[in-house]
Amino acid sequence: MDISAGWDLVVIGSGPAGEAAAMQATKKGLRVAIVEDQKSLGGNCTHWGTIPSKALRHLVRQVIRTQRNPLLRGIINPREVRWQDLIVRTREVIDSQVQVRTDFYIRNRVTVFGGRGELLGNNEVRVEDREGRLHLLKTRNVVIATGSRPYHPEDVDFDHPRIYDSDTILTMDHTPRHIIIYGAGVIGSEYACIFTGLGIRVDLVNSRQHLLDFLDTEISDALSYHLREQGCTIRQDEEYQRVVADDEGVTLELQSGKKLRADALLWCNGRSGNTQDMGLEAAGLKPNNRGQLQVNERYKTEVEGIYAVGDVVGWPSLASASYDQGRFCAAAIAGDEVRQVTDVPTGIYTIPGISSVGRNEQELTEAKVPYEVGQAFFRNLARAQITGERVGMLKILFHRETLAVLGIHCFGYQAMEIVHVGQAIMRQPGELNTLEYFIDTTFNYPTMAEAYRVAAINGINRIRR
Repeated sequence: MDISAGWDLVVIGSGPAGEAAAMQATKKGLRVAIVEDQKSLGGNCTHWGTIPSKALRHLVRQVIRTQRNPLLRGIINPREVRWQDLIVRTREVIDSQVQVRTDFYIRNRVTVFGGRGELLGNNEVRVEDREGRLHLLKTRNVVIATGSRPYHPEDVDFDHPRIYDSDTILTMDHTPRHIIIYGAGVIGSEYACIFTGLGIRVDLVNSRQHLLDFLDTEISDALSYHLREQGCTIRQDEEYQRVVADDEGVTLELQSGKKLRADALLWCNGRSGNTQDMGLEAAGLKPNNRGQLQVNERYKTEVEGIYAVGDVVGWPSLASASYDQGRFCAAAIAGDEVRQVTDVPTGIYTIPGISSVGRNEQELTEAKVPYEVGQAFFRNLARAQITGERVGMLKILFHRETLAVLGIHCFGYQAMEIVHVGQAIMRQPGELNTLEYFIDTTFNYPTMAEAYRVAAINGINRIRR
């Protein structure tokens, strides 16, 4: 066994949280090693989650836009687009991201150990690399950033070739005519849009009464309407009873007595932290029933010298937030002030997209905050008319008396980009965070960002009539 001592920090996992922790720590002068059990760097985010699903979404949007363009209509038939061809292009994006991420470690002189990391205590990590060699890393601190994986109930046969989760769907070697998606959370809703965009019949089964019920109700309703308009059947408040698969397809039996039959099933009902088989017990750690670890405001576990960041600690389970958690954790280890991830914007890559930051109408109503709404519908914006992206809206929630911006909610073209304009203003102190900023500021014309001026004027007119 190769014994390597003198590490200040060993990071297990090279996704956004692990990468950020490693980069920040090395810039603070710490001696850092990172352990990754996949063949290449980037973690689940790069190989199975955020990057491939968003690359697929972009490709499908291009197909949809081509169909809508009167000059190009008929060149591409969505039903003739093969899933396998989309995956090939997605792999190209993944490979590019792997190269970028690998260069980060080379430039910053972070030592990478390829293999499975196992805790032998709070100051030792054992790694068995792909050649079978053993390494013992002695370290002052450990950051667990192993991410998450799709949740698998024991009574569903995920080895069957027609049953997929959000990881294995990237290995599907056929293009289904009809697919059932069980679970209508963020991942399920995103894939529902991808498949309907290809002209594939979709049954989206939601165990809750409303689609993405953590969103502003108006935005959630807009997504539901748009999905149905594209041919998706949404089945609300349904729970599965049994999954029966054969050589021809899959039957999903629901507790309500319904039976759904399709060519394939995509299971998107929850995720579990990747904490199995990594020696947590030896270090004195016990994850919850979803494999997640509890941490304090410093991202520190109950065991001295062991920290955890990213999906493995649960909320908010977003790549953007995980990156900041890794950064803040490493900075705290190096002696900087403790910082927490706050005001995280929601980015949902449906077609059209959804993004929001701050409180929604339901929350403000329950808190008895006197708020008002300013709206801009994209169908009225010159830029949206030029691009043909007329579906959607921007909604600003603001305090009736102080005009402070309380929430930004966007549904439609470039929603995930547009939201950051409002986020920046919401982060400003005092009088700088008011609706008047959008009214007094000159926006480029025609742009989608101009929606802020339109919505602000709409809102101010509601209270100054």
